[in-house]
Amino acid sequence: MKRILLKLSGEALAGGKGFGFDEETCLGVARQVKVLLEQGIQVAIVIGGGNFWRGRNSSKIIERTKSDQIGMLGTVMNCIYVSEIFRTLGMKTKVYTPFLCGSFTELFAKDLAVEALEEGKVVFFAGGTGHPYFSTDTGTTLRAIEIEADAILLAKAVDGVYDSDPKTNPQAKKFDKISIQEVVDRRLQVVDLTSTIMCMENKMPMVVFGLNEENSIVKALSDEFNGTYVTVD
Repeated sequence: MKRILLKLSGEALAGGKGFGFDEETCLGVARQVKVLLEQGIQVAIVIGGGNFWRGRNSSKIIERTKSDQIGMLGTVMNCIYVSEIFRTLGMKTKVYTPFLCGSFTELFAKDLAVEALEEGKVVFFAGGTGHPYFSTDTGTTLRAIEIEADAILLAKAVDGVYDSDPKTNPQAKKFDKISIQEVVDRRLQVVDLTSTIMCMENKMPMVVFGLNEENSIVKALSDEFNGTYVTVD
């Protein structure tokens, strides 16, 4: 692959703390991304905001639009923080948002983002789609399609796609490969349904794996991959 979009969960960045940032976890991600850059792979990143705010799960009384806006700002904080971690390892980065954030970020434009990727910079897409009622999954899929990524890499808490929730069903079956059509038909929770349909219509494959596995991001693009390929064939 020449260009990938890596989706990280905010909770994963918190490590064992459950909130905020775990610096060593972020450094581990940065070291792996640096390996990909050295292999000539262009890397864009989307980070969820769950280590700060989880929408309606965080507050039942705040109006949905405002709750989603808080979540978007959480993703901006995450991207600014992680981009600086990347810089400490010698990588160059750009953080884009779909709305103005003063001088903190740059306003997203496809041409600017692709130009930065081709210059070898790691590009962060913060702020989701910029609109409420859309998840970071949707923002991830939208940006992947816009920059013409070869695939979306989903670094999750579980190590692939299962036919049921492995946390509640010890007999859950893990797929090594599954089509995006089957994901839609079976309503499997890889990403939300809107994002799944977008991937299917735009033929955007996904690579799903567990972030906690050693060197899992690097392995996702090698023969050592142990997750699930979501194909568009």
